[in-house]
This record gives sequence, C-alpha cells and structure tokens, in this order.
Amino acid sequence: MTPQSRADGQGRAPGGGAGRSRRSFLTHLVAAPTLALVTRAGADLLVPQPAHAVVPSLPAIADLVDLGDLFIRAGAPTSTLLVLAVETDGTVRFRLPREEVGQGLTTAVAMLVAEELDTPLATVRVELDDARPELLFNQLTGSSNSIRSLYGPVRQAAATARARLVAAAAAGWNLPVSRLTTANGSVRAPDGRTASYGSLTVAAASPDLIVLGATPKPAARHTLVGTPTNRVDARAMVTGAQRYTLDLDVPGAKPCVVRRPPTLGGAVRAVGNRAAVRAMPGVLDVVTVPTGVAVVAETFGQALDAKAALQVTWGPGPADHLSDPQIRTKLRAAVPPLLVPPLLTPYVDAEFDFAFVSHAPMETNSAIADVRDDRAEIWSGLKSPIVARQTIAAELGLPLDKVKVHVVQAGGSFGRRLFFDAALEAARISKACRRPVKLMWTRVDDTRHGRMRPATHHRIRATHLLGEVLSFEHRVAAAETDFRHGLGEIITATVASLPLGLGNATLAQTLFHTTVKSPYHFGLTTQALTEVPTGIPTASWRSVYSANTRGAEEIVVDELAAATGKDPYRFRRTFLKTDAQRAVLDKVAAEGEWGRAMPPGCAQGIAFHEEYKSRTACLVEIDARDPQRVRVTKAVIAVDVGLPVNPRGLEAQMIGGLTDAISTTLRAGLHLDKGLPLEGSYSQFHWAQQRDTPRDVRVLVLPASGAEPGGAGELGVPAAVGAIANAWARATGSKPRSFPLDFDVDFTPYPR
Repeated sequence: MTPQSRADGQGRAPGGGAGRSRRSFLTHLVAAPTLALVTRAGADLLVPQPAHAVVPSLPAIADLVDLGDLFIRAGAPTSTLLVLAVETDGTVRFRLPREEVGQGLTTAVAMLVAEELDTPLATVRVELDDARPELLFNQLTGSSNSIRSLYGPVRQAAATARARLVAAAAAGWNLPVSRLTTANGSVRAPDGRTASYGSLTVAAASPDLIVLGATPKPAARHTLVGTPTNRVDARAMVTGAQRYTLDLDVPGAKPCVVRRPPTLGGAVRAVGNRAAVRAMPGVLDVVTVPTGVAVVAETFGQALDAKAALQVTWGPGPADHLSDPQIRTKLRAAVPPLLVPPLLTPYVDAEFDFAFVSHAPMETNSAIADVRDDRAEIWSGLKSPIVARQTIAAELGLPLDKVKVHVVQAGGSFGRRLFFDAALEAARISKACRRPVKLMWTRVDDTRHGRMRPATHHRIRATHLLGEVLSFEHRVAAAETDFRHGLGEIITATVASLPLGLGNATLAQTLFHTTVKSPYHFGLTTQALTEVPTGIPTASWRSVYSANTRGAEEIVVDELAAATGKDPYRFRRTFLKTDAQRAVLDKVAAEGEWGRAMPPGCAQGIAFHEEYKSRTACLVEIDARDPQRVRVTKAVIAVDVGLPVNPRGLEAQMIGGLTDAISTTLRAGLHLDKGLPLEGSYSQFHWAQQRDTPRDVRVLVLPASGAEPGGAGELGVPAAVGAIANAWARATGSKPRSFPLDFDVDFTPYPR
C-alpha cells in the first residue's frame, strides 16, 4: 500500500524559487462518461537578472539559461494541455504530444503516469497525439527536452486524475479523502474496502464532484520512477509487431517511390519516356513534383523497376560546384581570427575538420498521404507535426482544419525527423495523381538526398603559464544548419520575449551559445560560431553543435595536459567547476581503472561533457594495432541527469551516443563530390557494425542529485568523441585533426 493520497493538497508543481519554473494548475473535465481530463496551466519562467543595468552578452546569458530552458518557456502556456483518460476496465490512456523515435519516451512517460496514479505500468497506454496546433510551441521533439518539459505536467495530470478517483470513492463511502489511500489501480479504505479505478471512473467524471486540488508525489515516495524498467514496446519491436508508417493499412494507398536528381536540389526539366514507363506492369501513375519524378504502382518492386527505367533530363542544383576540398576551403576562410596572440606565454594551437554526416536512421523517410479536393490526411513519423500540418495545408491550398496529420512511431531520427520532407512530398504526389500513396525513400535516397550534419572547421588556441590556463579560444565555421522545421520559430519567439537583450540574436548564435559551454575554469574563455551558406540540405544532428565543438575541445584539453606535464584525468579534475562534474569524472576513472598498463598500440582516453542540466564522463580503451581496423574495446560511462526517470532507458541513450561517436570519429562520414554525397548505403557510409562496438560497456547512472530530470538524448556523444580521439592519439602517437579518422573512398559509388 502506498502512503496516503495527496488528493486534498494544494494544486502546485514542485520546485519554484529564483531561477526555476513556477506553475499553478487548474483542471477542466472533458465531456465523457468516464474520467477524461485536460490539465491546464499558467506558467512563467524566472530568469535571473543582473543586479546592474548593463545588458549581458549572449555568451554570458547562456550561462544563466540553456536551450532546454528556452523550450520550456516557449511551451509553458500550453505545457499542460495534456489528455488523460481512465477507462472502465482500469486502462489508463495518455495522449503524448511528442514523437517516439526509439528513445524510450513512451516508456518513461508511462512510468510517470503509473507512478502518480499508483497503478501498474501494464495498465498504462501512451499513444502519440496527432498534430495539435493549439499547443503552439509545445509539440516539438528535440534538444533533449521531452522529459525535462513533461516531467511536471505529466505528473500533475496523473495526480489530478488520482485525486478525482479518490474523491469519488470518498463520496461513495462517505469518508474524508484524507483517510483513503491508493495502490495497484484501486482506492482503499481503512476498513479494508477497495474500489478499482475502473469502477470509479464514471463517478470521477461527474462535474459535481468537489476536488480541491492535487499535488504530485515528492521523489522520496517514488516506487517506480528511478527503477530500471524495460521498454513497454520492446516485445513488439523485436517480434516485428510494432507498426511503423509503411506498416499501416490505409485504404487505397499504393506504393510510391521517387526518381531523384543526380545532384542535391536539382530540378526536373523533362521526362523523355513518361508514357512508356506508365505502360509498364503494375504502374498506376508517373507524376513530376519539385523533388523529382514519382512513380505509383501496385507493388514497391514494380515502382522501383519503373523508377529505374525513367529517362529524365535534370537542371542544376545549388551545390553542383561543391566537393569536399571546396567546402573545406570555404570553412577555413570563414573562421574568425583569434584574439589572444601567443606572444609571452606557452600555448597550444589546433585546427580540426569534421565531415558531413548522414542521420542514417534504420527506418528511411516514409509517409502516407490521402489528398482529396476538400481535405487531406497524412501519416508519418514527425517530430514537428504542427509545422508539418501548416506547411502541407498551405502547399495544398486547404484550410488548416481540413488537414489531419497523424504522428506515427518512427524507427530512429537523431534529428532527421524534425523535418517533414517525406510527408510534404507524399502530399504533393497524392494531389498530383489524385489517389492515396504510400511513399518510401530507398536507402540510397535517404543517404544521398536526406539532410546531413553540417561539415565544420575549428580553430582553438589555449595559453597557459605555471600550470594555469590563461585563455581558451574556440572559433567554429560550419555549413549553415537549416532550422525551418519549427525549432527556429520556437527559439526566435522565446528569445525575443526574454528581458535579457537577446532580441537581435540570430537563431544559430542563440542555439550555439545555449548548448556549447566550457565546463572548465580556463581563464578568458570564448566560443564563437560563423555559419556559411552552401545550398546543401542540412539539419540538426544528435548533439547539434556540441558533438564536434566539445569533442574538439576535449582533444585540446588532453594536449594542454601534456603541455603542462599533467595526467589528463587529474588535469580535468583540477579545472572542472563543480563537485557534480568531478563526481562523474571520478566515477569513470575509478571504475575504468584509469592509468592501467596497456599493450603497445592500445591506450585509454577520457573526456567530459555537460549539457541540458546533465553531465557525463566517458573512458574508453582502443586497439589501434591494425590501422585498417581500429576498434574501441571497452567503454565506461558515468552519467548524472539530476533525477533519472528510467535508468535502463538512460543506459540505452548513453550506449547509443557512444555508438554514434565510434562511427563518426573513426569511419562514418559523407564525401561530397560535385554536389552529391558518394555514399549510398550503410556499408559505404561505414556506420559502426556489431564487430566495431566494444563487448565491455558499462554505464554507471549516478543516484538522483536533483529534484527534476535533465536532458539525456544528446548528452552521450561529445564526451565519447573526445575520449575516442584521445585514446587514438595516445595509441598511435599522432594528433587527430580530421574526422572521421579513416575516410577513404573504398567502395564503388552507385550511379547518380
């Protein structure tokens, strides 16, 4: 039996005080025969203000707020427009205004609901919500923000439902709510009587029921949250029962593929054999859209055959003249000068290049569209469904309320599904051929024509004297990142509303400075970004700017340690700013046996990263004795996310970040050649396979260090990048400067 229900408590969220969110909640019943409610909130974000009248600079302000804080502020007005229902059989249904792309979000949210309702996890169903424009900026999945932003509102919604169920039981038994408790999906009286939630849901839905308010449990009373828990969708995923977009059976939807241009962004000028292709077996239609020539057929095999037979004349794309050498030259030329001259003190200088990288989710881009003259319906894996719905409605010339957009669980994203390219393309094709279509991007399409992480160039200078670091300057030039998927609007609107002098800050600068921060006391520290337009389709990639930027900084930290004659672990420990940072570093050093003897050609590497109110350290061991098959053989990761909701899910996130870092640090990248990536498959892109990943991986989740969870989805990449590069440097005696480290074209590219 759980402790006494707090159904008669004052309705407020935990926390508050300077620098933190304060929420006051009011619940409104949805008209339904059983308990179904929407929890509404008014909220504000308290941002610390400087005591003096000088408006702080953007980097200084970034020390006060991070990107997650901006997202939470943007979503605050609608953050608790959450829909939760309790059915007569005791099933709890929660509509999640976020996307599940494999990160375990539905499991973590189900845990929060089950915890507050005191009901078994198996009774909770978390369903992805359709695009809901009334949520404004509160239906975008990204920036490691979902659990951070949902933690309070989801708990409040569930606690409110529990309060109504307890109040219904109290009214039926003529007992005060203070004498009732809840456990295992039922309300219990002191004399042993019990009433299941299902039996109470009709009475709990009565608008005449008096409920004063509800307060979520304090963390000290959690029995499920904080406990390692298997994913609620794991069995469906491994047995093939999980339904992704192309598994949906939408009446009349026919398979569709697109013949794409030989260079990025190229346009169709003419189709020479349209009639002949349309006459091929099973082909239903051949239509031209802005992105290429679409073929609709009875089967995907027939559509692929017809696509290959097309004879298309193409116009140029915006990046046809660009290959890797030209990109590197443009980025190097765009890096701003360093400010501190290396005149009187010793210094470390370093420059780094990072290649373009594909998101490479397991599920390629896909969507189903059914467009009629007066309405449209779309199904796809979407992380920004509100903007997708608005854009598609405008493209089709339909009123917004005549377009339905359904969010489908997706097989991976890493930032890719922030864009809704497939959904928009499917809508255009469906309109042109006047039939429902089931669009699939091939793997080659996804690798070559999908969006990619921008290439970057980095210039770093650190000066030191007598064991102290006097200055640390980092200048970054990056191919411009496209944020036209909703995230840009969120940042722009939120920054403009802050009383911090940020109104004229550019979107990229705001994102850069609210995510990239040095955790070290390194004297005068400056970090700056310059973006270079290239015409190449880009998108946020897991960790956005941090993976490359902080990864490069952690390499220089090792080189600073060597220049000052210090051990890399001890050097970091000396300069880290907080005890919480040192705790994760100490943990990996101890558990990973930092400094143990290694054979020649093998070495350890260590690195640290902090972002989104969370922190991690990573220690790896590498075997570089075979230059053609460098392998990470062991990894130890310590992570502190404040309050971990599901430690098992957190472990998976950190292992995923490690795998991304192994891939992009050692072998995975895109060669741009005359306006098109050469790579067209996993084998050519050289993503880490099972044989490339360490058999010995330990993720150490530190006990709760805060009252609320921090972000985790992007946390694991930067420290792992630094640790792997540092281990490689020690094993080979070479300084890593260009990534991926092994970047040969050792394959025959597919035809354009």
